[in-house]
Amino acid sequence: MTSSNQTGRPEEEPQWLTPEEREAWLSLSAIMFQLPGQLENQLQRDSSLGFVEYMVLAMLSEAPERHLTMSELSAQTNTRLARLSRVVKRLEGDGYVQRITSEIDRRVSICHLLEAGYDAVVAAAPGHVEQVRKSVFNHLNRRQIAQLAGIGEALLGGRPSAIVAAQLAHGSRPRE
Repeated sequence: MTSSNQTGRPEEEPQWLTPEEREAWLSLSAIMFQLPGQLENQLQRDSSLGFVEYMVLAMLSEAPERHLTMSELSAQTNTRLARLSRVVKRLEGDGYVQRITSEIDRRVSICHLLEAGYDAVVAAAPGHVEQVRKSVFNHLNRRQIAQLAGIGEALLGGRPSAIVAAQLAHGSRPRE
């Protein structure tokens, strides 16, 4: 059955989810709502860091010379620049990072991981990894882990590390 919209043109009936698709969607939705809270709670309890704060420190700790442009950091943490800016401001207040302006391009901000930030992420990492294992990987066998990775690649359009590399290549700016 079709109906008309405000322009008077007929609308197509939505392609409703099959029972199998609905069950898969409800599972994914539950994961999307439950997992962030589990990770956030553990990090807050054990290290007084939020999940996004932890990810910022972790990505910086893995970066060459422990610094990234804010655009690079945004891509690597899947965080919008406006939110990232607020998170980095809090981390600056804690003495974990320092933001400076690029000498090559004054429009580019570079976020540096300071020693206290490195120490904080090193201290938080074991508990975080333990929570990730407890919440995700302890419930899956090797085949399911491979399937999960494949599902993630299909939904994201590639491997997350490759997607970040491509984003950086397309929007790369001078580093310093």
